[in-house]
Amino acid sequence: MGPTASGKTDLALRIADRIACDIISVDSAMVYRTMDIGTAKPSAATLARYPHALIDIRDPTQAYSAGEFVADARARVAAALERGRLPLLVGGTMLYFKAFSGGMAELPTASAEIRATLEERARREGLGTLHAELVRIDPVAAAAIHPNNPQRLLRALEVHAASGAPISAFWARQRAGGVADELGCRLLEFALEPQRAANHAAIAQRFAAMLAAGLLDEVRALMARGDLTPAMPSMRAVGYRQVWQHLAGAIDRAAMIDRAVAATRQLARRQRTWLRNWPEKIVLNDVVEANLGSILQSLRSNRIVRSSQ
Repeated sequence: MGPTASGKTDLALRIADRIACDIISVDSAMVYRTMDIGTAKPSAATLARYPHALIDIRDPTQAYSAGEFVADARARVAAALERGRLPLLVGGTMLYFKAFSGGMAELPTASAEIRATLEERARREGLGTLHAELVRIDPVAAAAIHPNNPQRLLRALEVHAASGAPISAFWARQRAGGVADELGCRLLEFALEPQRAANHAAIAQRFAAMLAAGLLDEVRALMARGDLTPAMPSMRAVGYRQVWQHLAGAIDRAAMIDRAVAATRQLARRQRTWLRNWPEKIVLNDVVEANLGSILQSLRSNRIVRSSQ
């Protein structure tokens, strides 16, 4: 686990060179096909050599929830264990990690009709109005959900509309135990925590590299499809939202870069906040070789891999 642009994928590939493992992506943006550059998705050559599960499994028009992730990840972990391989989960979507490690709340089934109504209200009234409504009906959930997070905000309002109960009440009854408990295996959680200044510099450098690699053309192609809107979860991913605004003529190139880098740094800050109080994490730093050694030693000391590996 770790903030965006902290080197998680590179470290995972180094581990895969040393241990027979199945890599499972924990990234809410990499699930989308044709969104490659802006998600920092591993290249086709890398994926051919190091296959990643749960990448390119949804069209950008489709939503993908934490519950769906847990079900998909559980199946992949179970299959890896059955083959005697190490399941290696890597990514930065902390909500997915939390659901995987701590269990999921049993929420009402999603309603397409209610969701469509809420999405129309979001377009017409704005997310701020909907968040104010959530403050009124469920202050606990409102405190935990950022006003600019449409997926979680609309889901909270959808649950209340469908059940008459606040989503925080379902959270309080959350099913105990995560996937590791269900499968009877041990979960080791490693957190990459680079220096903030270094992480900020890496974020800016990576976005510049994305632009050089053709991010604007990638978003142009997505816009040209005609079935995507800026309000969809896929298009609200950091980078894509700002490039869409630029290509639509709402902001100039300099503002696009500034806003995209700032939004990515804000994402990294939220990821670090998740990790700050994460229980039983093993902290890693900026030194790749030291991190690799720390992980391998932890796996050996827990008898997850043999000392010869």
